[in-house]
Amino acid sequence: MNVSGVNTVTEFILLSFACSRQVEVLLFVLFFVSYILTLMGNGAIVCAVMLDNRLHTPMYILLANFSFLEICYINTTVPNMLRNFLSETKIISFTGCFLQFYFFFSFGINETFLLPLMAFDRYLAICWPLHYPTIMSVHLCVNLVILCCITAFLCYPIPIYYITQLPFCGPNTIDHFVCDPGPLLALSCIPAPGIELSCSILSSTIIFITFLFILASYTLVLRAVLRVPSAAGRRKAFSTCGSHLVVVSLFYGTIMVMYISPTLGNQAGIQKIVTLFYSSVTPLVNPLIYSLRNKDMKAALGKIQMCIKSDQK
Repeated sequence: MNVSGVNTVTEFILLSFACSRQVEVLLFVLFFVSYILTLMGNGAIVCAVMLDNRLHTPMYILLANFSFLEICYINTTVPNMLRNFLSETKIISFTGCFLQFYFFFSFGINETFLLPLMAFDRYLAICWPLHYPTIMSVHLCVNLVILCCITAFLCYPIPIYYITQLPFCGPNTIDHFVCDPGPLLALSCIPAPGIELSCSILSSTIIFITFLFILASYTLVLRAVLRVPSAAGRRKAFSTCGSHLVVVSLFYGTIMVMYISPTLGNQAGIQKIVTLFYSSVTPLVNPLIYSLRNKDMKAALGKIQMCIKSDQK
């Protein structure tokens, strides 16, 4: 199906949040501060893992990659959203819209692959502590991270290609702050239930399989932890998993509402709020969750802070 010759739309208008000019300026300041804090928080974790030799272990390598992904993830949407807050036109080009769509979903899928890998790492560390160093080596960890990245970036090129071949002859206004498949397909001049169903099945399959893998991993971890005789040992085991479980709950809780709920996901207002939460809020709070509950990470971040202060003197 190639009807792209019918296209008259060369750009889209992202409505973002319909509000007065004063509120838009206020939102710009709020999200700009949030954006900077997100970059600083996740960047600090990446630097801490890179600079502290004690953190060159699979657990922290995965955490650093997750933080790096968060930085990439917010950069697919937030800079353009900030620009639109101050812009009168709120325009994004046809090509730019689909590039944003591709990278936004690719980085998001990469996170959904990395979170089960982090859960599997904790399962091996707690359930197979004696074999853990030989099973989960740094070399294997890096290869698995690369595999996750390649697989994630291969998931959406074909669906996006078919969406670009649909006729977009107007209107060109997207009631969202990001180029999401739902609002995009709604603008097509002809219905495309096959493409819409394919995108929904692809997203739902990835979400459910990865979530079930995480659930299975932590069920086995919980069973192993409950068998630990000492209360101190159980607390230590739970503390190593607690941060990851909080992040998993925040991430999967929001994307399930967005891409699996058949009613809530179709409401424009709910779409914006939920997308904003998992694309902007969770990347902001994740560094706090990981750093506040991890002594090694707090020590490494403290060293970086001391080095910065000493350089300034």
